[in-house]
Amino acid sequence: MKNLFISDITDGQQVKDLFLIREVSRAETRAGKPYLTLKVMDKSGELAGRVWDDADRWLEQCAVGRVVSLSAQAQSYKNILQLKINSLQAVPEDEVDMALFVPSTSEDIGEMTKELLKFARSVDDEFLRKLLLKLFQDKNFLPLFQKAPAAKFMHHAYLGGLLEHTLHVTRLADQVAALYSSVDRSLLLAGAMLHDVGKVKEFSFASHPFDYSDQGRLMGHMVIGVEMVQARISKIKNFPAETGVRLKHLILSHHGRYEFGAPSLPMLHEAFILNFIDDMDAKINYMERLSSQVKEEGYQWSEYQRNLERFLFLRGHKEQEESQPETKAREEVSRPPTLWDLSAKAE
Repeated sequence: MKNLFISDITDGQQVKDLFLIREVSRAETRAGKPYLTLKVMDKSGELAGRVWDDADRWLEQCAVGRVVSLSAQAQSYKNILQLKINSLQAVPEDEVDMALFVPSTSEDIGEMTKELLKFARSVDDEFLRKLLLKLFQDKNFLPLFQKAPAAKFMHHAYLGGLLEHTLHVTRLADQVAALYSSVDRSLLLAGAMLHDVGKVKEFSFASHPFDYSDQGRLMGHMVIGVEMVQARISKIKNFPAETGVRLKHLILSHHGRYEFGAPSLPMLHEAFILNFIDDMDAKINYMERLSSQVKEEGYQWSEYQRNLERFLFLRGHKEQEESQPETKAREEVSRPPTLWDLSAKAE
């Protein structure tokens, strides 16, 4: 049984419950005494902790991906909550409900899928429409796409995150296309829907925590995505070569800059737009999850966010709940990043 979730832990509280080990490392003090640094998680978030005594004894119990019964005290250090762990014991996976520990989207998978398919059917270009429908109605592809995370750390890093992110970017693409008559709506929507499809192969998400697959590390999701799209295009009779090149350019350039992993820079009208709206949705999701950790009312400063190269002035979730009651469901957004230890590269 699990009764206490990370989002409910407060300073000074005695903690005794089940958690999933996300990260673990062994180090030594200056005096040569070993200690463990851990990150534990459940579906509501994650929390750092340390084991100061009998580190080598407890190390055997806390392999990454294992659920443990943990006894600790919550302590606030520089306004950041941590755990001082006294003991932990591995729990057999068949004795726990992993849904309590694995983060997932708070949105409805079925409804999001229906909306995405509706967008696909609205694409005027018959070849792009056929490509989208063939892919997103594929019974081998769709379940993976519905389950996959959109990133390992940065944004939408939870089950269903890829579908959620893709739908949000597609909504934005549709609105931008309606605003500017010069935009090729069919191309932009196809790029929005397909820009991250390679992530179904880039990540290994059959178990938790998420990690990169061998193919993902060696190739990256943009190259994988282009290969997946080309494989589908090759099966559509008379698919225009020029349309295929433009679509693949959107996929390859959507990170915007070489230093952000883009094999190509945006050179089409629609490619610039896709880069902007993809980045916007990722950053908004990141900031919303950070804000969900601010339990006090009013605006407060985060720790320095290395990936964004700045501090963030975040509004506490209590204030957001009072001013925007319709967004209450966002309190339970899965696995928010910690305010103090996010240094991953943009994904």
